[in-house]
Amino acid sequence: MSEKNGPLIEVTDATFADVVLKSDRPVVVDFWAEWCAPCKVLERSLNELSAEYGDRVVFTKLDSDNNPETARAYKVMSMPTLLVFRGGEVVASQIGNRPKMALRQFLDAGIEG
Repeated sequence: MSEKNGPLIEVTDATFADVVLKSDRPVVVDFWAEWCAPCKVLERSLNELSAEYGDRVVFTKLDSDNNPETARAYKVMSMPTLLVFRGGEVVASQIGNRPKMALRQFLDAGIEG
């Protein structure tokens, strides 16, 4: 699956550095897998939050099964995992799905730092 679903930008092992690490804005990376039911629920919430945050934040997703190099590099062992990057560094992480309000609080803390 390499198409863009909603506002989430699909990143791969090949594009991760350019899209995520070199971004001048905070980036949320959703590590997901096709077999992961909570991942699908989380993606819907992230699509909605992406519309709320607009241009302040880049929302991305990475299929961990098809991009094991990046998942391994960040020690992602469970799906879904959210990482927030600022200036190429991980500033916040969360494993599992949460209600949208809790996701918003997590994102605000990571983005504002």
